[in-house]
Amino acid sequence: MIIFIGIPASGKSSFYKDLFFNSHIRISMDLLNTRYKEGKLLQYCFKTQSKIVIDNTNINKESRKKYIEFAQRSKYKVIGYYFDSTIQDCMERNKNRKDSINEIGIKSKYKELEKPLYEEGFDKIFSVKIIEQKFEIRDYEI
Repeated sequence: MIIFIGIPASGKSSFYKDLFFNSHIRISMDLLNTRYKEGKLLQYCFKTQSKIVIDNTNINKESRKKYIEFAQRSKYKVIGYYFDSTIQDCMERNKNRKDSINEIGIKSKYKELEKPLYEEGFDKIFSVKIIEQKFEIRDYEI
């Protein structure tokens, strides 16, 4: 299971499409709209041992906890991708989105953001930055 961590407009969905579209099932509240549907799709993925990407903001430890616990119970490795972005970069990218987000929402998510920690149950964490319109992936350092 891969868990994306980042504020809105930090590049999570584009990153999914570029790297995981052909190999992982995408679990996203933007697509599913309800926790019930999310839960059903997660159950199906675990039952079929599918590769999964959780493409939500997952900005704090509490929001990541349930996914990590589900994954560990199902004997999945848990990999985090932390999208290291500034508010300014996200605001700029947000202007170019067809489904732009309220700027207040981006700012409030940034204030709530808790960087991931291995102690949460991650087996591996990567840092993702967008540099010159390309994703740069590095080992995560706190």
